[in-house]
Amino acid sequence: MSIEQAKTGDEHAFAALVEPHRRELQLHCYRILGSLQDAEDLVQETLLAAWRGIGGFEQRASLRAWLYRIATNRCLNAVRERGRRPAVEEMLMAPPSRYVEPSWLEPYPDAALPDLAPGPAARYAQREATQLAFVAGLQQLPERQRAALVLRDVLGFRTDEVAEMLDVTPQSVKGALQRARATLDERVPELERAPLPDSPAERELVARFSDAFEAGDTAGVVALLTDHARLTMPPLPLEYIGAEAITAFLDYRAEVRGAPLELRPTRANGQPAFGCYLHSRAWGLLAITLSGEQIAEITAFSDPSLVARFGLPRQI
Repeated sequence: MSIEQAKTGDEHAFAALVEPHRRELQLHCYRILGSLQDAEDLVQETLLAAWRGIGGFEQRASLRAWLYRIATNRCLNAVRERGRRPAVEEMLMAPPSRYVEPSWLEPYPDAALPDLAPGPAARYAQREATQLAFVAGLQQLPERQRAALVLRDVLGFRTDEVAEMLDVTPQSVKGALQRARATLDERVPELERAPLPDSPAERELVARFSDAFEAGDTAGVVALLTDHARLTMPPLPLEYIGAEAITAFLDYRAEVRGAPLELRPTRANGQPAFGCYLHSRAWGLLAITLSGEQIAEITAFSDPSLVARFGLPRQI
């Protein structure tokens, strides 16, 4: 199938051209928006806009770059149009280590990740650029910095290509990248190389965490953490940092719930994760970030609807 065929209105030719890019476009939109649901919607908008505009595609850039330009600008428009988010629901919590800006981050199923090799100019490895801490850091950047960094440093597009996609000068892109990199260096923690996915070392660490968590063994969970481990619960503007704060949080939440959470393994953002169930009903999702042979971060999402997106049952 060719672009010329698609330009004549051949829907099958158009579908054959764009479908190989759908999964990577969805991940791209997710990085900018932080929401899987929003990313799915924006990819649909992108492909509809591409279908309507294919007749005017002059092929000065590759089809992939053209699709990324459409997707990026649709995402930036969506970020600007979000306006005020709904108020964050109050929950009974132990006092946090610190208060932060609310983050409307959602987890991303590994099953939906594309097999995508970044360009040679990419600054971040694909696995690193998928992790929750990285995507959360992106959400703290102004939207144009966010887009420039993802296009240049994650996907490896050239600076002049990024400038054309964003309709700015190459100098503007370089300035945005400099500021974005400095901000991410401050906000995204440095991690030791983690065990490979599904390796014996990872399976052992994940099993120890799961066993201790389900047993309500707070000391056993905390023993697996790094010295400066962090626990967050997007979108709640709370962070618990270090063994003492995380211990207080886990003990307090266990007392409030009155029963331990049951866990079912899955993967999110290239990390080990668990569907969580309270009294056999879906409670939400838990993801852990590994650093060496320890756990550097626990991210909890108390949204029961998430488990279905990860292929897990709503009730066990």
